[in-house]
Amino acid sequence: MPTAVRAPRRVPAAADLAALGRASGLDAVGVAPVEPFRTTRAHLERRKAAGLHGGMRFTYLRPERSSDPAAALPGARALVVAARSYRRTGDAGRPDHAAPRGRVARYARADHYGELRAALRAVAGELKAAGWRARVLADDNALVDREAAYRAGLGWYGKNANLLLPGRGSWFVLGSVVTDAPLARTAEPVADGCGACTRCLDGCPTGAIVAPGVVDARRCLAWLLQVEGPFPREHRVVLGDRLYGCDDCQEVCPPNRRVDRRDPSPEVVTSEASVDLLDLLAGTDADLLDRHGRWYVPRRQARYLRRNALVVLGNVADPDDGRVAAALRAALADGDGLVRAHAVWAARRLGRDDLLAAARPPLADDPDPLVRAEMAAPVERR
Repeated sequence: MPTAVRAPRRVPAAADLAALGRASGLDAVGVAPVEPFRTTRAHLERRKAAGLHGGMRFTYLRPERSSDPAAALPGARALVVAARSYRRTGDAGRPDHAAPRGRVARYARADHYGELRAALRAVAGELKAAGWRARVLADDNALVDREAAYRAGLGWYGKNANLLLPGRGSWFVLGSVVTDAPLARTAEPVADGCGACTRCLDGCPTGAIVAPGVVDARRCLAWLLQVEGPFPREHRVVLGDRLYGCDDCQEVCPPNRRVDRRDPSPEVVTSEASVDLLDLLAGTDADLLDRHGRWYVPRRQARYLRRNALVVLGNVADPDDGRVAAALRAALADGDGLVRAHAVWAARRLGRDDLLAAARPPLADDPDPLVRAEMAAPVERR
């Protein structure tokens, strides 16, 4: 029998893929080549060796993989790279009887990555319908998304290590579709737009941006809120009201501020811009993970949400509020030593040593060394 002849596959036009992506909710789309990101790999390996990753795994886990798009799809020939804005995410407001609240970074206020993935799946579906293979990568340790976006000509690397889109700033989540379709690059990399500006370096509350484009994760509040163990004592006061994430280096960035002035009104209103700390502390593990499961919570353990909430409570709460005192009493009696230890810090920070003295059994004799250490450590009173 004669061998069947396979019909030639149609190569979708990059412009058509971009139009489909924008119709699906993307703000910018470009095509990048799949050659390994050799310089990026060298940066990752050097910073990891210096400890700047702060234990972060993600793209640091296997730099040889996260810097090679073809490792995610053997035979890959192109990356379709996209950005989706999360800048216009507002606050639905607070109740009149507002309890102390913890602030949430803009990117975590809604499921922006879910919406990004849905749009990328539409692009991948078009490629698959034409007979090509395609895989969506977004918030994935298989690819350094900022380098992919830079190579696709979507923006430049800011000094805070975020990618900035010309005229639109850095409030974007990024993702890619890696494919074996032979798509041509759509744009060259964008030239640096930061110039001599150092506002992000100067505005970082902990000095975590140690050089242009270099972040020491051991000092980055956004990362420390996601790390296991006690929250570092030296950064608790400067944490302020941040419960999850930190936007400071983006909020001081001139391109972002210019965009905010041009378009100040929020488009997407959400109740997740801040969280009632007392409500969080009163929730069960299941409740907390159900409410905040989109966040990265170490080992999916709600104790870390309570840990963060107690540090923020110590920074923002009214020490004379009876509801705050009740929450602290409950936390001081919690069965988890990590929670008790941070409750000790919060009570001492608020000047509520009376709550510590009333605790039974005495906290100075607590079986957990974390609690005993908090009782003995110096603390900066409010």
